Amino acid sequence: MSRRSGKSTRPPAGTGGAFKLSSTRRAAVLAILVCAMALSVSVPLRTYLGQRDELADLENREHQLGEEVQRLAERKTELSEPQRLETEARERLGYVRPGETPYIVHLPSTSPGDSGGEDGDSEEKPWYQNLWKSLTGGEGK
Repeated sequence: MSRRSGKSTRPPAGTGGAFKLSSTRRAAVLAILVCAMALSVSVPLRTYLGQRDELADLENREHQLGEEVQRLAERKTELSEPQRLETEARERLGYVRPGETPYIVHLPSTSPGDSGGEDGDSEEKPWYQNLWKSLTGGEGK
């Protein structure tokens, strides 16, 4: 083992290390690498967050549909009874048995707008004032 005399294997100080880059260039390369890493992480992160929100919405919808299925199953059980089914058909659909005569009664509406008066307060006045107003077309006192 012989040693070389007078020669050092170390680079001189201030030459920029192994790649011979100045400190400003090293900082720029480091900034570029950090930006590249941030961009490469941002797309999958955005996709992950979007899918997480979509999954929460779908789980909420699944819960709502489960409740609706339960409600419809109860309704199906309720309508499986023949008496209840006949009652529903008569009330909601207007079905009648053969030989029965259906009658539909329409009651007149008694809303305040149907009184026939222009200002709608003719019921508050005595009958003779309403008569006088209808004969003269003017305001009765």
